[in-house]
Amino acid sequence: MSKIISQEPLMTHDAKWVRLVKTTYLDPNGVERTWESSERSTRPAGVDFDGVGIIAVLEKPGAPSELLLQKQYRPPIGKTCVEIPAGLVDAAESPEECAVRELFEETGYHGVVVAAEDAGEKSCLMFNDPGMCNTNLHFVHVKIDLADERNQNPKQQLEENEFIEVFTIPLKDLYKECRRLEKEGYGIDARVGSLAEGFEVARKWKFI
Repeated sequence: MSKIISQEPLMTHDAKWVRLVKTTYLDPNGVERTWESSERSTRPAGVDFDGVGIIAVLEKPGAPSELLLQKQYRPPIGKTCVEIPAGLVDAAESPEECAVRELFEETGYHGVVVAAEDAGEKSCLMFNDPGMCNTNLHFVHVKIDLADERNQNPKQQLEENEFIEVFTIPLKDLYKECRRLEKEGYGIDARVGSLAEGFEVARKWKFI
């Protein structure tokens, strides 16, 4: 079982993946102020987004559609998190290409990108925590056809430091399952939680 051994301040010159930034700006009254934040140091040059979040739906003939999720230990919070598949973009890679690649690497499934209604194949650019960092992503909707023989026995292509458990939840049960998993001690990633809240709002106000 993963666990935290120690924590200590990280000096900027020792950081490999992130950096701290102090921004000086003018507020609406013209007063000069500063803001401390962080940013990834992995974003390829000329690219305006860090990565993708993949909303991957498994289509089962004669059965309710299920959302593909994963459990992964996250040292910053000392918990295993329930997440959607996600990953950082490579140079010269589109959000859609990144989504298909990361989905296969993290879950072993081969997916097909599905365009949203009256929109493109990726979401608007979303900022994860704009008061803390400039990290951003696109959501990409992906369909996984379980009738595809490549998806009969999916095999993850994980890196040496990745430990990801893949599981599914019926879309209609996402809200209550997030509550159950939280009670069991899991951290709920904001992307999963926001998706679940969206379903619950749609249900309460009868949008669906």
